[in-house]
Amino acid sequence: MKSRLLCTFAAAAALFGGAAAAAVNLPQLNIDKTQTTVSGLSSGGFMAAQLHVAYSATFKKGAGIVAGGPFYCAEGSITNATGRCMASPAGIPTSSLVATTNSWASQGSIDPVVNLQDSKVYLFSGSIDSTVKTGVMDALKTYYSSFVPAANVVYKKDIAAEHAMITDDYGSGCSTKGSPYINDCNFDLAGAMLAHLYGTLNPRNSGTLASGNFVEFNQSQFITGHGMAPTGWAYIPQACTAGTQCRVHVVLHGCQQNVTLVQQQYVRNTGYNRWADSNNMVMIYPQTSTQATNSCWDWWGYDSANYARKSGPQMVAIKAMVDQVSAGTTTPPPAALPAPSGLATSNASASSMNLNWNAVTGATGYNVYRNANKTNALPVTITSYIDTGLAAATTYSWTVKAVDGNNLESVASTAAAGTTTGTPPPAATCYSASNYAHTVAGRAYVLYGYTYANGSGQSMGLWNIYTTQTLKLTGSNYYVIGTCL
Repeated sequence: MKSRLLCTFAAAAALFGGAAAAAVNLPQLNIDKTQTTVSGLSSGGFMAAQLHVAYSATFKKGAGIVAGGPFYCAEGSITNATGRCMASPAGIPTSSLVATTNSWASQGSIDPVVNLQDSKVYLFSGSIDSTVKTGVMDALKTYYSSFVPAANVVYKKDIAAEHAMITDDYGSGCSTKGSPYINDCNFDLAGAMLAHLYGTLNPRNSGTLASGNFVEFNQSQFITGHGMAPTGWAYIPQACTAGTQCRVHVVLHGCQQNVTLVQQQYVRNTGYNRWADSNNMVMIYPQTSTQATNSCWDWWGYDSANYARKSGPQMVAIKAMVDQVSAGTTTPPPAALPAPSGLATSNASASSMNLNWNAVTGATGYNVYRNANKTNALPVTITSYIDTGLAAATTYSWTVKAVDGNNLESVASTAAAGTTTGTPPPAATCYSASNYAHTVAGRAYVLYGYTYANGSGQSMGLWNIYTTQTLKLTGSNYYVIGTCL
């Protein structure tokens, strides 16, 4: 059993670690600078409020705050941070914080508060959050009432969620408190926030995120140390890379949620990217380092006395990330590389196909497309790829695009077709059972008390006899959470 757990952990690390591709600088894209927004959870929620207020000229469009609190709530004190700003909200001096905000704005330490008058604000507090009490978010709503019209504020606090970013289809049980602090509460919080901030959106992409790229970018370009990791992450839809005017949303994780600690779960599974993919939004996921106190963002002064002002080191760095990605023009960037040549398929099995192609000079990686949908999460750094999870006795078509150091893609290679072996799969089979029963039957595995579907690796929640999921068999020992109806 121990060896199986170690192998499972290794597989999970390979899936989420993202260390296969070298970090690149954030590209300069064609961004509507009037549409930039920010959101965050916990320490990221406090940081989102800081960015929204201090850099209100940049984040004028609005902010989403989950389990955070008022601007400058801690007033530079860890005692205030862990006391009144988390557990004892009755002590939050809201009127004094409003006065400080106005004073700092008049001094130029933060942007003019008049920028907040047209902002949209979305607030969320889980009704059973035991880390940042709902009263803290109540105080944040009161704080914002001095700057933002009441009609522009949505405050949702009627879901029995613990301290977590909540989704409608990923994470632990809604009342769970623990890593990765992402809970499935049957509510699409990311979508609700984005819809309030931006208005009517196109439906989210609930399938494979085929049109965009996850980019590990060089945070050291903007800051070294100060509790921030050397690299951050971004999700960039293909249309944005190709020159379409897009919008930017900054997403801030909470304490103990950076990539080092929860891999890419916050980057990939909190629901933001599905909306970004269909609505031309660039998602920037800055990252703290494990050298930061509890891996938190600085919202009480552990790194700098100026942490909440425009001059705070972490604040400056995140603002610089937004400025860089927003510095492009309406002219689509040229394809810097030629299309790969010599794409060929080989060694077909019932569920996989080998692909090989010729190297392109100057390429830092390659993206593989199956039936026009991108299959790899990160650029492939060699000239071969094994595409898995295929259906038996099925013909597919593949193309490959070269990627340069600015994450720009070449045009597609000539397509190569191939047919998997075996017999056509039968009608889909579904199994409804407890997570414990799924693991006993070999349809799922256990990792640190949580259950994951074989093949897809989707999180099914806690490993016990009480949590029930339906698994759909889509390939050889490949299961997804779903239904056959």
